[in-house]
Amino acid sequence: MEIAGDVTTARDMGLVACTRCTRVWPLGTHKCGRCGHRLHSRDPHAMQRVWAFWAVGLMCYVPANLAPMLRTRTLVSSQENTIVGGAAELAQHGNWGIAMVILVASVLIPVGKFIAIAGLALGLRRPGALGPARRQQLYEVVDYIGRWSMIDVFVVAILSSLVQLGAVASVSPGPASLFFALSVIFTMLSAQSFDSRRIWDIEAVAPPAAPPIPAPPVTKAHPA
Repeated sequence: MEIAGDVTTARDMGLVACTRCTRVWPLGTHKCGRCGHRLHSRDPHAMQRVWAFWAVGLMCYVPANLAPMLRTRTLVSSQENTIVGGAAELAQHGNWGIAMVILVASVLIPVGKFIAIAGLALGLRRPGALGPARRQQLYEVVDYIGRWSMIDVFVVAILSSLVQLGAVASVSPGPASLFFALSVIFTMLSAQSFDSRRIWDIEAVAPPAAPPIPAPPVTKAHPA
């Protein structure tokens, strides 16, 4: 378990870092002299943006799983597949590896990101079971892995551009592809809006543990 007293932040040293170019300036500097970005020791509106982007991303993710992601038309049939339905059909044809990749990238990772971002945001109110170092690592994983959720959109885009045989066969993206792309974009914006410096602030302002109550002194009875 980390000890908050052993952590010295840039603000404690009278410094503020630019979140765009990472240049460090004295605390109180309002504008980065290198890139021109506004400097905030702690962004006062960060959590509002986090929850706003998170909510919009969640609203887009629901129709992304209910609407068809891919439409396939041939001379004799027309078929529409959702994300889970397409993965199930691939598994029925023996393509278990591709099905697992689609499920992990399109279902497991997005749902995990929603849970992780909400947990990090709610955890700023009070210290939890995870220490600040573990929370920082979780945030970095969420921020890095979010872009890989676009693999389903990439597959649809490649198939739509390659399989265009006129009246014989054609593949076109369904409405879910747009909602899914928007969901990924908004969750990425939500993760990037999160000010991870607040993870360490909550540990610094945590109230100290109450001192133990001393036991009452033991008195010996005097003989009468």
